[in-house]
Parts: sequence; structure tokens; C-alpha cells
Amino acid sequence: MKSASLFLALSAALSFGAHAADLTVSAAASLTDAFNDIGKAYTEQYPQDKVFFNFAGSGALLKQLQNGAPADIFASADQLRMDTAEKEQLIKPESRANFAQNALVLIAPKDSYIALQDLAALVEHAEIKHIAIANPESVPVGTYSKTALEKAGLWEKIGERNIPTQNVRQSLDYVARGEVEAGFVYATDAAIMKDKVKTLFQVPLDEALSYPIAVSANSQAPEAAQRFVQFVLSEQGQNILRNYGFLAPDAK
Repeated sequence: MKSASLFLALSAALSFGAHAADLTVSAAASLTDAFNDIGKAYTEQYPQDKVFFNFAGSGALLKQLQNGAPADIFASADQLRMDTAEKEQLIKPESRANFAQNALVLIAPKDSYIALQDLAALVEHAEIKHIAIANPESVPVGTYSKTALEKAGLWEKIGERNIPTQNVRQSLDYVARGEVEAGFVYATDAAIMKDKVKTLFQVPLDEALSYPIAVSANSQAPEAAQRFVQFVLSEQGQNILRNYGFLAPDAK
């Protein structure tokens, strides 16, 4: 009886291990906190898998994929970078799905007395000398910020007040430390540092800030990668995202 039990235990362990996978998730910097929690919840449900995160600006992550860097999942903060990844056959298109939405906001240090109500005030207020804006060429939040400023006829007027950053979290840190008078970030980023920054207003945009996710074409564990994608889309994964202020992927 003991031998039979031992055999069953060993068989289960071998079967369990056969499906184990190490997953590398390349995700937009704005997803850092939410995805860290999703990773913990995922491995509690699928303890055979290990999840490793690579957080950076979506453009930088795309460049890594283009250069052949190993990744199993790509989660972008905009559709443009994912469209490029799909066009260049860097992802499995059938696995692509939208999983969240966000909002663009202008923030200031918590103790700032400056009160702005629209983008025009950025150039009208003499005391705003430094504005953190992520690189629009490689970072979605920067692309959205530049588009909004261009529509308002303000991009060129910002001039040297533009303090370029590598990603949205660097913009957030600059504002939180009082190194700039204002900065463009996502609403979810402002929420995690509400003790150090304050939201001045939501920046109007013509398009939804939607986040897509997909399995990488060069994934060494495509089944496990798809399992992670499905977990992000599941009720549990969506609840974690909601807890960090992300909106549902079909929010209007």
C-alpha cells in the first residue's frame, strides 16, 4: 500500500514538473504594481510556473523583441507598439487581447500651490519651468501627451520646459521629488503616490488608452504563456487591475 502511494506521488510530481515553465513577461512600466500582484496570484494557482517580469517603456520592450530578446508575453500600454509587433510577426496574433484601459492626467507635487485647469495654463503660468514628459518616440504616455499638446497648439511652446523621461514611472518620480513643477502620467500611477503627488486634471484624448497583451512568437513555453494571458483576462486578474485603478478593457 505504501509503495502504491509512493508511486502515485512520484507520478504526480513528474506529471506536474513536465508542465512547469519559466515565464518572462515584458510589460509596460505603468503595469509594475498590478502585474507584480497578478504574478503572485498566478503562481499561487499554478505553482509549477515561475514568472519573471521585465518592466520598461513599451517602445523599449518592442525594441528588445525586435532584437531577439527572450520573452514569453508582451503587454503594451498602447496599440501602436503591439500593432508593430504583430506586423513584424513578433507575437502570436491569435493570442492578442485588450485587458485594461487607463487615463492620462497632469500631476504636480503634493505641496504645490499651483492650480491648473487645462493644458493652456502650462504655458501661461510663469512658475511652471519644468514639465516631465516621457519620450514620445518610445513611450506611449509620452506619445499621448505630445498628441494632446499638439492638438492644443502647445507642443512647440513647451520648449525647454520639457524634461524628457525614459518612462512614466520616472516622470512620476520627478514630480514626487519636486524636481519638476508638473508631469504627465497615467491616472493609475498618480494613485499609487497620492501622498506625494496630486492630480490637477485629466487630459482629454480622442482615443481610449487601451492596453493589449499577447504571447510572444519566440516563447519557449507558449501554453503556459497563454495560460498567463488568460489569467490576466480572468475575473481574478481583472479585479487586481481594478484595485490599481485600471478600467475594464471595454470601458467607454
